[in-house]
Amino acid sequence: MIKIPTFIKWAGGKRRLIKSLESLFPKKIDRYFEPFLGGGSVFFYVKQKYNPGYIMISDNNPELINTFKIVKTKPKELMAELSEHEKRHSKKYYYRIRATDPKILSKVERAARFIYLNKTCFNGLYRVNSEGQFNVPIGRYKNPEIFDGEKILLASSFLRGVKIKKQDFEKIENFVKKKDFIYFDPCYNPKIRTTIFNNYTKEGFLEKEQKRLSELFKRLDKRGCKLMLNNSNTALIKKLYKGYRIKTVKCGRSINCKADGRSKINELVIINY
Repeated sequence: MIKIPTFIKWAGGKRRLIKSLESLFPKKIDRYFEPFLGGGSVFFYVKQKYNPGYIMISDNNPELINTFKIVKTKPKELMAELSEHEKRHSKKYYYRIRATDPKILSKVERAARFIYLNKTCFNGLYRVNSEGQFNVPIGRYKNPEIFDGEKILLASSFLRGVKIKKQDFEKIENFVKKKDFIYFDPCYNPKIRTTIFNNYTKEGFLEKEQKRLSELFKRLDKRGCKLMLNNSNTALIKKLYKGYRIKTVKCGRSINCKADGRSKINELVIINY
């Protein structure tokens, strides 16, 4: 049985969408790339279902990538740090940890801080300001689960042998070749401009980045790669990927500031095979 040991919350995570994506994946995957890692749900699925000989997962969020690397190499040390956070958790403690500059911490402490804030902040959001500082307020949880040791250890086992890189999505062009499978799950193009949320990194992900991604998609298509991309059901996305196979799937959203925003919505899956 395939298990998805996601150890963080992530807005736009694909755990609930995997069943809808299953029939759209290639029948065989020898080399796999995922340049917008997020919570890693699709990676965990592909790793178990296809067991590719080569996997590279990457993201431009330094805290996220450091955390995955620590889960891979030092899961027990990480859990020890998380246990301390769990013991001390309070509103005052949350804001003290949030105010701590991650650059002064060890890599293990930095990963523990990331997971602790993720599990105790409002709605599990990850948002930074223009200076790259995490600025989400504390969530309203009575007894938040800071970590699940079994999930971290299982995730660590799946990460063995996997290349993990902090890099811009376009950098994968230096590594991929014909027949490789690349799964793209970028920050979504907002249906309403005022609802935009793309502050996972201080650089943001705006219309310019959406167009840059579509251009990369077309270059990799010409190279003979197999490509799958998820995005919102908007006019811009349909225009950028006109000519490709576009499927509509329904997905529930568990991370939303409004309850009525957690119902199932239509999303697009773009594939070139």
